[in-house]
Amino acid sequence: MKHRCLTVCIVGIFSMFFGAATATAQLSSFGVLGGSTVTNTGPTIVNGSLGVSPGSAVTGFPPGIVSNGAIHSADAGATQAQTELTAVYNQLANSICNTDLTGQDLGGLTLTPGVYCFSNSAQLTGTLTLDALGNPNAGFIFKIGSTLTTASASSVLLINSAGSCGVFWQVGSSATLGTGTALAGSVVALSSITLNTGASASGRVLARNGAVTLDTNQVTFCSGGGTGVLPPPPQTASGVPAMSLPVLAALALLLAGLGAFLVREAQAF
Repeated sequence: MKHRCLTVCIVGIFSMFFGAATATAQLSSFGVLGGSTVTNTGPTIVNGSLGVSPGSAVTGFPPGIVSNGAIHSADAGATQAQTELTAVYNQLANSICNTDLTGQDLGGLTLTPGVYCFSNSAQLTGTLTLDALGNPNAGFIFKIGSTLTTASASSVLLINSAGSCGVFWQVGSSATLGTGTALAGSVVALSSITLNTGASASGRVLARNGAVTLDTNQVTFCSGGGTGVLPPPPQTASGVPAMSLPVLAALALLLAGLGAFLVREAQAF
């Protein structure tokens, strides 16, 4: 009985911290998800399903094309995806900040894996380089207090095994990708997301409450660097996952309890 109790307790504690990885099955099939409406102008191509909930309006498909998925308008699939999106958004928003970039333009920077924070708006003008330091599972999280705006023809360059599935943009209000922008990573916005003419995203475009507005864009599933739905743990320069203090404390308690149990078992034996 003691052994069974210990096993159940261990499984329960680990499930608290790592069970969320299995909680986004529906969301993982979506390339675009809006809260109020999804509108499109021109021959946009969305790889993966496209949906909206709790709103129901989807316009501009055709001429837009949804490939490798379906259109979900306020149905059970879109509703479940929005529920899962809320969990992902909160997980990103609660990530512990490694570096504060408030007031800096992301253009021209070369960043290594970690969690980067802006207390208000963030701007990308030119090219941002993300260097995974040879670790294909590296994570890059950008926590943005208000808006994300990219200038025309801006881009994100991935080097040294970086993958777009490991890049997340958590936006506290709305995101706007400028004309011809090539963004890597998934945009997870509280309000709306606008892709201006010719902008592209290698990841997912996910808005919780507002509209997604498209105009002759390409939204493709991410590649490399994890699942692209739940953020991977931020990586240190050595490639070791950087865990939050609450998680470390819980694991320490778990190990302490396991050690005490083994001592009691040895004494009883």
